[in-house]
Parts: sequence; structure tokens; C-alpha cells
Amino acid sequence: MAYDEELAERIREIVYPRPDLDERRMFGGLAFLIGGNMAVAASGKGGLLVRVAPADGDALLDGSTIAPMVMGGRELHGWLRVAPEAVDDDAALREWVERGVEFARTLPRK
Repeated sequence: MAYDEELAERIREIVYPRPDLDERRMFGGLAFLIGGNMAVAASGKGGLLVRVAPADGDALLDGSTIAPMVMGGRELHGWLRVAPEAVDDDAALREWVERGVEFARTLPRK
């Protein structure tokens, strides 16, 4: 499944313009990187992938629309999968995108 282009455009409206922003196709989706670090992505499986502080990840899980990101059968701490229905609302999308951007800004530039 290809990523949701409409969702990618909604993310662009939130993150642009930033001088340290880059877009790359990753994980079957379209990732938005801040200083070379992935902040958020329009996932190829639908919804978002969001990078968060590993210590904060478990508290954000809700058991239905927010789940840990799993890759290769392994749960990745500090990465969340946000279901499409959790970001239908522009305010909710903005909150998730900004959460990912703020965390990516704390990381060393690549």
C-alpha cells in the first residue's frame, strides 16, 4: 500500500517552511526529517509513524489507535503508529506532528 498523499500534504502544511526539513521515502511511506532525524511519516500502512522520547512512549499508547511501531517482529521504543482515524482532525494531526518534530529537534544533527 502506498502512503496517503493527502495526509502527506496535511503534514507539509504543518512542518513547512523549516530550513532543516527534508522529505524522504522510507518504511514504505514518506518521512519528514528534522536535522536528518525522522520526526514523523505518512505510513505506507496508513496513518502516521511518530518519533517520541522513549520514556514517553508507553504513556501515549491507548490500546486502539496509538500502538508501538513494530518492525521485523520487534517493537521499537520511541516510535508510535498512529491510526488514520486518530488524525482525521487537523488539531489532532498537528499535535502528533509537533510532538515528533519537537523530539527530533533534541537529537544531534546527522
